[in-house]
Amino acid sequence: MVPTSKRPRQPVVAVTGAASGLGRELLSRLATSGDFRRVVAIDEQRGDVQDVTWRVLDVRDPLLANRISDIDVLVHLAGDFALDSDPSERRAYNLRAAQTVLTASAAARVRRVVLVTSAMVYGAAADNPVPLPEESAVAAEPDTGVVGDYLEIEGVARLAARSHPGLELTVLRPAAVVGPGMDTVITRHFEAPRLLTVKGCSPRWQFCHVDDLVSALEMAARGLVTGVVAVGSDSWLEQEKVEELSGIRGFELPAGLTFGTAQRLHRLGITPAPATDLHYVVYPWVVDCAKLREAGWKPAWSNEAALEQLLELRENRTTVVGRRLPVKEATLTAAGATVAVIGTAAIVRQVRKKRRI
Repeated sequence: MVPTSKRPRQPVVAVTGAASGLGRELLSRLATSGDFRRVVAIDEQRGDVQDVTWRVLDVRDPLLANRISDIDVLVHLAGDFALDSDPSERRAYNLRAAQTVLTASAAARVRRVVLVTSAMVYGAAADNPVPLPEESAVAAEPDTGVVGDYLEIEGVARLAARSHPGLELTVLRPAAVVGPGMDTVITRHFEAPRLLTVKGCSPRWQFCHVDDLVSALEMAARGLVTGVVAVGSDSWLEQEKVEELSGIRGFELPAGLTFGTAQRLHRLGITPAPATDLHYVVYPWVVDCAKLREAGWKPAWSNEAALEQLLELRENRTTVVGRRLPVKEATLTAAGATVAVIGTAAIVRQVRKKRRI
């Protein structure tokens, strides 16, 4: 009799931040996958996805290791990346969560941990190659914004990789993520009455739909891609094409005026994001998703289709330099030809008036 080979034991996978957002989307997909023996959902509150094991706890809890001792693969999606969050509180939460998850995973002998940051860590610059190879240097400027959080998280991950060589780490770096529930400096850019550009440089636009990020996360959880992995739609869109598809005209200003004004507004507390975040809407940061392509992954969403949905989800909001405006204020500001940056004078007056009251 010829001995039959045993099938390898299917792994147990866990998802943090599983009750909402990207975590919930991935959890729903994994719950119907045949590639995992069991799916564990970790969050501070129980979600609505069925046929998974819920464990209600804060991922910053030092006792996390005790609750994941049966986990083979952990996808860490618990985090606060809201533009309007207090920067210091957001940074503290995100760093503590990443540190605790990685330390607990090593202690619990979790085999593989998957993290999500952003292709923003490559930095956006006028002379960036298009596309950027995945092995390109991390060149983003550390700041108080969300990009600074991503840089810090990746620093924690590099330290964990050196300290725990038996822990397999995969870091997904998506392009500008779009889809239901997404609120970023990129999505808010398309809520403006005009699309800001700077003289002498034209951005290239690449998007990553949530659906495609979820499918890439599933591949990472299965171990089909490892290390640093870029995620995004194929190719990119030129600024002229984006203006044509969106119906929003561009507005060009000198770089010094643009970033100087934006930084002053940020210091006044008028805009939520630092001026460096504007780099990502005026300079290119397109990524080459070579590892995923080689693993057989294909994005379901084109850049054109992703942009179309982004525009559909705007809900008649008006945003200037990352700040969403009340209806009355939006009408006043949008009337000016310099609405992209200089038109924020109306906001400045309103803020100063409120501070005097």
